[in-house]
Amino acid sequence: MSTAERGSGGWLHRREVVKALLADRGDLLVVAGLGAPAWDATEAGDHPLTLPLWGGMGGAAMIGLGLAIAQPDRRVLVLTGDGEMLMGLGSLATIGARRTRNLSVVVLDNERYGETGMQATHTAQGVDLAAVANACGFASCSVVTAMDAITRLRGDVHAGAGPLFAQVKVAADRLPLVLPPRDAPHLKNRFREALLGAQAYFH
Repeated sequence: MSTAERGSGGWLHRREVVKALLADRGDLLVVAGLGAPAWDATEAGDHPLTLPLWGGMGGAAMIGLGLAIAQPDRRVLVLTGDGEMLMGLGSLATIGARRTRNLSVVVLDNERYGETGMQATHTAQGVDLAAVANACGFASCSVVTAMDAITRLRGDVHAGAGPLFAQVKVAADRLPLVLPPRDAPHLKNRFREALLGAQAYFH
């Protein structure tokens, strides 16, 4: 079921959320979606096991699914935004049908298209992404608005039975850009080498 974690101080600061989720991450594999989620993950600490997306809006969850299927013994976290998730809603049905236990999808929902002028997304009009994920068969779905719930969410990302979905309500702040490397082949090769080691060069 979709459950709301209600806090008293308004919506959360996205970079505090991401820092908390990625603290002591170990060998967690992270796909950081187009735009602000990639900047947030980089601000938390550029890491070879993070794959930040510079393009392909709507594809983050499916990239995460492919990675989770290919690496069933590793935990995979997709960090994305509400705009990108709305563009790729069909991916929730595919993930739910696959019942991929090692995959978590966390949507940083500021109800805005942050990269194109802060226009309101459909979540500002009441679209409940966690309810959609629940209807698609995710094992766990939540709407999070309290920072103390992030600690529990982080534990579920590392140890819970997925697929897991969390819609984290964050403030629509305009934050300084903290950009990952722009070289896509470099990002791909860095991620492959960190994941596969020397055998990355034999595939």
